[in-house]
Amino acid sequence: MRQPSIYLPHGGGPCFFMDPPEDDPARWIAMADYLSSLPGHLPARPDALLVISAHWECPRPTLLSAPAPGLLFDYYGFPPHTYTLTYPAPGAAGLIPRVRTLLEGAGIASDEDPARGYDHGVFVPLKVAFPDADIPILQLSLQKGLDPARHIAIGRALEPLRDANVAVIGSGLSFHNLGGLGDPALNRSATAFDEWLTDAVQKPAAERGSALEAWSAAPGARASHPREEHLLPLMVAAGAAGDDPGRQVFSGAIWGKAVSAYHFG
Repeated sequence: MRQPSIYLPHGGGPCFFMDPPEDDPARWIAMADYLSSLPGHLPARPDALLVISAHWECPRPTLLSAPAPGLLFDYYGFPPHTYTLTYPAPGAAGLIPRVRTLLEGAGIASDEDPARGYDHGVFVPLKVAFPDADIPILQLSLQKGLDPARHIAIGRALEPLRDANVAVIGSGLSFHNLGGLGDPALNRSATAFDEWLTDAVQKPAAERGSALEAWSAAPGARASHPREEHLLPLMVAAGAAGDDPGRQVFSGAIWGKAVSAYHFG
């Protein structure tokens, strides 16, 4: 069973679990509806999810090896109840030898971390998409330096997992400029970047990789990503796509800034 590789928006902090006056839930309805629909985009129930979150960077790609990871509430200034959320999805430590072998075969050294919990780039969107928390998760870090070519290569190495009924999920946000989120002057540049990104994702695989490696030269690129950690999970998902086509499956906006989700395969 070949599962897709996916780049999804994980929102902002615990956004899907707040009520007025804490936040305006209407802002997140479309994104939450997309996340809720995610199981319907899959060919079957996955045996595991390999998740790359924007919120974990290590010197080498690192795998969360705890059998039952806790939650890392790595957001600040939100209502107290958002720090009591639960998501008891089991870890997928049994998948680690296969992942490390694939990475090693591509010349990519890796590490393991048995102590870390799932960060909010994992548990917040997946609590919406898979609320039963019954699919094992293996979280993989980004690599410091944030080199797009390196992350595409990591994804390419991991493509065979998709044929083993493992869905590859990159969790980020296609617009991530917190300082400019409320600035209407950036709306046009965010739209320009979103249009460029969608076109790049939909190119044939060889052209797609080259385009994504040069993302920072795109219209509105640095206005949308002053720092690219929320875009790099897309590079892993695109690499894991192999020759499969990419498509935009969600298009929305937050504070007037265009955001998208992309699926491959």
